[in-house]
Order: sequence, then structure tokens, then C-alpha cells
Amino acid sequence: MTVVDAPLASRVLAASTEITSAALAGDDPDAVLPLVVRRAAALAEADLGLAMLSADDGSLTVEASYGHSGGNPVGTVLSPRSAAARVARSGVPVVAADFTTDPRTAPFVPRGLGGYGPFAVAPFGTRERKIGALAVYRRRGSDPFTSETVDLLTAFAAQAGLAVVLAEGSTARQHVAVYQERERIARDLHDVIIQRLYAAGVQLDLLGRRLGKRLLPPEKERLAEAVDQLDETIAEVRATVRALRSADPAGPEHADLLDSVRAEVRTAGELLGFPPDLEVHGDPADLPGDLADHARAALREALSNVVRHSGANAVSVLLRRDPSGLLLRVSDDGCGIPPDVTRRGLRHLQERARSSGGTFTVDSSPRTGTTLTWQVPVPD
Repeated sequence: MTVVDAPLASRVLAASTEITSAALAGDDPDAVLPLVVRRAAALAEADLGLAMLSADDGSLTVEASYGHSGGNPVGTVLSPRSAAARVARSGVPVVAADFTTDPRTAPFVPRGLGGYGPFAVAPFGTRERKIGALAVYRRRGSDPFTSETVDLLTAFAAQAGLAVVLAEGSTARQHVAVYQERERIARDLHDVIIQRLYAAGVQLDLLGRRLGKRLLPPEKERLAEAVDQLDETIAEVRATVRALRSADPAGPEHADLLDSVRAEVRTAGELLGFPPDLEVHGDPADLPGDLADHARAALREALSNVVRHSGANAVSVLLRRDPSGLLLRVSDDGCGIPPDVTRRGLRHLQERARSSGGTFTVDSSPRTGTTLTWQVPVPD
């Protein structure tokens, strides 16, 4: 590899520092991509820069661009066989004096880029988290990119990719922290506040019965109104609990359970560095609200255990709704549940299952990983 001289290295460091600061300060890592492309084009002295993100099928989609082209390339999908897609998978950069004639790139020239010639593309991301590729172009007839420039682009793409990956993890952890805090508040409201309000209402009702005829009609009416107000407050608190336990803080008050499950699995995937497998059988849309809330919280606790303790390389989630009830199963191939880990979260899972007339089982070992099975009947 060509040694990059000090001034160029300093430029890469300055640009990478800017990207890192922007990525870690923002709420959405994707919003940093336009800045990444702009700095990549400037460092490479290119006329056009593109940031392309990988899809599950190996194709790439242009998510951000900077510079002039024959049209807006954002949204363009590149074949899995294109040079950029191969670079994203292999981690090895590619450079061409004219990408419209080079046999490695000519069959995959995106529409509107026919006026460009010199081309270089570098992998974007880290070895563990391959985000996609960064490509730069110069107008046809311009000088080709030198090996020094390609090395510079590759170094910048790696550092910028690491910043974006760190930002993704930071954002996911923030989301999980919000969910956990919402669940804690909801649990306190449900287990403490509602119970106290209910007890106060019962005591007032008993007091009214004991005093009986000793109370004047206006006093009886005020006492009855106080009991009614407590009942209304309990109903409002329960509605708040349901809203807090929605998987998406910005979502509707009564989020669909399947949407919630997908959101929890997606968040766990961001923290694990790979997406868990999700398998769904049946439609859970008809579940009672309280039961759906229990299922959401059970899945969140189960996935939280996987993220914090398992060290797994594969995780699967099964949600099955059939006439017999609802089954939720989370399995991983990790190290099992360490003996020194608190079982408080597992006890909550068991309590939620029992309160709904269901069961909760744990099958865990260092050799086979852990399987948590949460199952409850659904009333007719």
C-alpha cells in the first residue's frame, strides 16, 4: 500500500473527526451520509461522490450523493455483481481509469453517469459491520485517481464507517434505555399507584357503608363522588401504562403487537450487530390489550438478556398465535445464563405468564445456549 504523506493524512484525520462528531451528536446516523460523501469527494478531488448501502440480497442502493450528475442518483440500485457491490463484500477497493469502458465496471454503469470516466470505490464500514461502499468519480478526460488517492479514500471510508457504526449502536442503546425506563415507570404505576388508589377507594366505600345513616345525604354524595373519581383515575393510569408499554415511544397509544415485536427485534439486532431471525405464525391482532402488553414486556426482557449476557452468534424469535393461545420463544446459541447473573428479569417473565394463566420455562446451558419459552392462553 502506498504511504500517504503527512498533509494528506492530516486532511483524512480532520474529515474523520468531523464525521465522528456529527455521527455521535445526531439522532439519526443516516443523516450523516451526505456529510460523508461531501468530504470523500473533497479528499479525492472528485466531481461526484456516492454513498451506497448494502441490502440483504447483496445489491447496493445509493443513499447520498454530492456533486454533479446527469440526474439525481439517490435511490439507484446497483446489481450484486457490480464492482461496488463486490467491494462492499470483499473489503478490497477498485479503481478504473474509465469505468464506462473497464470490463469490471462497464456493464453496471448507473443511468446518468455516462459523462464520468475515472472511478474509485472503497468499502464503507468495519470488518464486522459492512455498511456498503463509497465511490468517487471524475469527468471523462480527467486524470485517473492515483494509488495514493485510493489509499486516502479507503482510510477515510473505514474511519467514517466506524463512526457511523458507533452512532448506530449509541442510538440503539438510547432507544433501549428509553424503553426500559418506560417499562419501569409503567410497572411502578401498575404495581404501586393503581393498587394504592384501589385500596383507597375500597376503604372509602367501606367507610360509607359503616357510617350508614349517620351521614347526611350531601356527605354521602360527596363520598360517592370521591370513590367515582378514584375509579376514573385508575382507568386513566391504566391507559397511561398501556401507552408507556408501547414498543415505539413515538407510536400510537395502542401499538399493534406484531409491529412492536418487529421493533424490539430490530433494536436487538442493532445492539447485537446482526439481525435475529423472526418467525411469526398466526395473527396476534385480536389479543386483549393487557395480554399484548405482557407479551411486549416479555419479549423486551428476553432480548435484553440475550444482548447483555449471551455472546450469541445467532438468535431466533418465534411468535405463534393459534386457538390454544400465544407462544413466544427466544433462542440463542450463546454461553447460557451465567450463574452470577441476577434472575430478577426472569422472575418478571414468570410473574407475567402466571398472572395470565400461562407458563414460562428456561432451558439454558453453556453448550447449547438458552431458550426462553413464554406461553399464555387467550380467553375466548
